[in-house]
Amino acid sequence: MPKRVLQGVVVSDKGQKTIVVKVERRFTHPVMKKTVRRSKNYHAHDEANIAKIGQTVSIEECRPFSKTKTWKLVDGAVVEVAAEA
Repeated sequence: MPKRVLQGVVVSDKGQKTIVVKVERRFTHPVMKKTVRRSKNYHAHDEANIAKIGQTVSIEECRPFSKTKTWKLVDGAVVEVAAEA
C-alpha cells in the first residue's frame, strides 16, 4: 500500500529534528453545498533541521518516531521558500 503524502506550511520548527506542518483541505459541505476549509497540524521528523517557518513542504507517512510523530519530511521536500519580510 502506498504511503500518503501531504503538502502543508511549516508553523513551528522549535523542536530538535521536529517540525509542525499545517495541512489544509477543502471539501464541499454535504448539506450546505458550500466549500469548507479544514486544517490539521501534523508533527513530522526533519532529520537535518532544514525546514523553516513559513515554507511549504511535503511530508509522508512512516513508522512512529514518537507518540505524536508518525510523519517525516520527504527528501528535498521544501516546495516553496517563505518570503522574507
